Amino acid sequence: MDINVKVKSNLGVRAFYLFFIISSLQLGVGIMGAPRIIFMEARQDSWISIIIATIYIIIVIFVMYLILKQYENADIFGIQVDIFGTWLGKMLGTVYIIYFAATLLSVLITYTEVVKIFIFPELSPFVMGLLLILLITYSVLGGLRIIIGISFLFFLLTHWLLFLLIEPALEIDITHFQPAFQASFTELLKGAKATNYTFIGFEILFFVYPFIENKEKVKLPVFLAVFWTGLLVLITTVIAIGFYSPDQLERREWSVLNLFKVQSFSFIERLDYVVVAEWMMVITPNMILLMWGVTYGMKRLYKVPQKTTLYIVSFFLLVGCTFIDQHFQIQKVINGVAQFGFWIAYVYPFLLLPLILLKKRRRKRRGDENSA
Repeated sequence: MDINVKVKSNLGVRAFYLFFIISSLQLGVGIMGAPRIIFMEARQDSWISIIIATIYIIIVIFVMYLILKQYENADIFGIQVDIFGTWLGKMLGTVYIIYFAATLLSVLITYTEVVKIFIFPELSPFVMGLLLILLITYSVLGGLRIIIGISFLFFLLTHWLLFLLIEPALEIDITHFQPAFQASFTELLKGAKATNYTFIGFEILFFVYPFIENKEKVKLPVFLAVFWTGLLVLITTVIAIGFYSPDQLERREWSVLNLFKVQSFSFIERLDYVVVAEWMMVITPNMILLMWGVTYGMKRLYKVPQKTTLYIVSFFLLVGCTFIDQHFQIQKVINGVAQFGFWIAYVYPFLLLPLILLKKRRRKRRGDENSA
């Protein structure tokens, strides 16, 4: 297995598109219920926890950039094989693939549950899962550049939803944030950790980095993407805390979606129906990027054709969507992905970087000895 990835000239993408790749992966189903989860840990100081989480992610991404910069054109799969050897490196690479597949499953079953709660209570999970998986499969077959194009287009087509939060924002009760700065540092950190499912997705940088043509400009779009995602989570959380009473917020699992019910127009009665349907455009780039990550990983590690992996994983996802349809089951999957993602995305890069620098130093010493 080659450490560095040889990318064909027609598969390269500009660093500019990393903004849409990262933000599309982070903005999915997590933000729909994030305010309640963060509020239960940090109460009215939840906004501080979000700022802490965003700053920490920016630091993590800087560490990821330092890791990738040590190689000519490597991804996480090649790096791990170089550092840990073929067997252990491939095993750790498989962990990433399983993590991406589990995250994709969590998005599928969560969105299916939201559709059942808000629009079609009798909807078959099999039918909904089949429709989404067909959409994912068709998109991934187009290749990475098509996927990035979808992410770019859907990003532009979905952000009008923010304007629908103006009315609840105008009804914020400022006393809900008083007294301020009451949460302890431990509670603030717990609140920051509670955002991990919402913010995961930036680790896709480890996968797409070899395809970036102008690597010297990688940092800015990635940092802006994380900043934008953090800002949106901050805005929705502040509106939710200010609009709902503490008891109301704790009872509303999909607190952000419930905010859209406040907005009303003379020509439409239930705007939340439109929002839930529109949210499919929010999660579609999320799902196809995750599926591409799974197929790409299998091709890199085990030489399995991406189409073969795509069809096999799609089948198992459909089975998962069909049988994991109870709320407690869905919550278990989400919690498992959140815990898994915490260690892979937020902790692992800090463990990997010293090992890479140490190996690089040893190689340099050997090179000096041989030249002497």
